[in-house]
Parts: sequence; structure tokens; C-alpha cells
Amino acid sequence: AGCEKEPSSYMWIYILLGNMLRGIGETPITPLGISYLDDFAKEEDVPVYVACLHTIAMLGPMFGFLLGSLCAKLYVDIGFVDLGSITITPQDSRWVGAWWLGFLIAGVASFLAAIPFCFLPKRLKKPDNDKTSDVTMPCIFQNQLIYPFLSDFCTSLKKVLSNRMYFTFLCCSLLQFSSFIGFMTYKPKYLEQQYGQSVSKSNFLIGLTSLPPVGIGIFLGGLIMKKYKMGILGATKFAFTMSFVAYSITFLHFFVGCENHVVAGMTVSYE
Repeated sequence: AGCEKEPSSYMWIYILLGNMLRGIGETPITPLGISYLDDFAKEEDVPVYVACLHTIAMLGPMFGFLLGSLCAKLYVDIGFVDLGSITITPQDSRWVGAWWLGFLIAGVASFLAAIPFCFLPKRLKKPDNDKTSDVTMPCIFQNQLIYPFLSDFCTSLKKVLSNRMYFTFLCCSLLQFSSFIGFMTYKPKYLEQQYGQSVSKSNFLIGLTSLPPVGIGIFLGGLIMKKYKMGILGATKFAFTMSFVAYSITFLHFFVGCENHVVAGMTVSYE
């Protein structure tokens, strides 16, 4: 009973607010960036530019895993305790790495990367061959009442979801992201439990072997689309073929693995 105590740290509030601010800052990049490229770049160059955007976005998680691998080797209380008095190693199950150090480094890097955006002009010059969108979305700040905005929003949403091509792409994206999130969440633990790897080495292996091929594939896809000047239908067939091949190869993961550990009461009886 003397070892039990209520948690008194409110650090989770700062982490929650930090992640909310990060999400607000990251949100405009993909939709607005791709829309800007589609409106202002040459039509044959758009696939390459979009591929470059997504490829660069893949570098972040890759460096994040490498940074996490480095931080996992450092003790959680580094800078506050004498490291010479620590008797356990990163291979010990009781080891806790300096997980908070990655937030500080990433936060400083994001802040420095955001400074150049303060010097961008408020309005960018549009080229002569300006492409305008056929769909105009109402702005909530232009309406005094909330009801007209909701009505227009529902009408626009219905038109978008009734587009069979877009709806199919949306379902495909949901499946891909669902598998990707599960992959990134549980694969480190799987490497630790099944193959006896440390947290540091698991993050290092994932960051080095899993993410770079994805970035290279995105960039090559953009180059192929530009070279063969694919239209919407051609790009759809190309994406479907590549996705089908990728899923077929990924299916082989079902045949890879180790035997489960012997756990009394779960895999074997207590006797």
C-alpha cells in the first residue's frame, strides 16, 4: 500500500495541446498544396510535383523513427539523474527511453521550418493560363446565419460523394491508411516480442527499411504518369494494378513469423 500513489503529473495536457497545434499546422499542407499545384502548374508536370510533395512527407516519419531509435537508447530521466547509477540496459524490459526528447527536437525543427513562411507574400500572382475550379464552396464567414452554410455544405457533400470515381478512391484511401496505421503501430512491438529486438533497434529497422521504398514508389509513380501522360482513366488503371500487385506480395506476410512464446494460462496450462 505504501508504494501506491495517485498520478500528479499534468504533462499529458501539454502533449495534448502540442499535438492539437501540430495537427492544425499540418492540415492545410496536403489539400491546399495539392490544389495549388493543380491550379498553377502545367498539366503534365502536376504528377511529378504531387509525387515530390508526398515523397518529402514520407521523409518525416522516416527521420522520426530514426530519431526515436536514438532517443530510446537514452534513459528517460537523462539530465536529471546520474546515468552511472543506472544498472539496467536498453535490452531490459524495465528500460524506458527518453520519449519526451523527440517532441522537443521535432518542435524546435518545426518552429524553425515555419519561419520562412512568415516572409511569403499575402497573394501570389496567377499565371495567364489560370485554371479555375467548377465547384465553388461557400465560406462560413460570408454568411451571417449558420443554416445557409450547412445547407450549402450538405448539397456540396452530396455532389462529391455521388461521384463514383471519387467515392471509389476515398474507400481505397481509407483501406490503405487503416492498414498503414496498424502497420506503423504494431510492427515495432511485433519485432520486439517475436524477434527479441530492442525498442531502439525496432524503430531503426522500420525507419530504414519500410518508409524509403514507399517514398521511392510515390516518386517513380509520378514520373511514370508524366512520361506516358496518363489521364484520369489511365491513372486509375495504373493505380489499381500497382495496388493489386502490392497486396498480393503483402499477402505473403501471413506465412512469416515465429512460434508464440510459452505463457502459462494462455498458450499452455499451468501444469
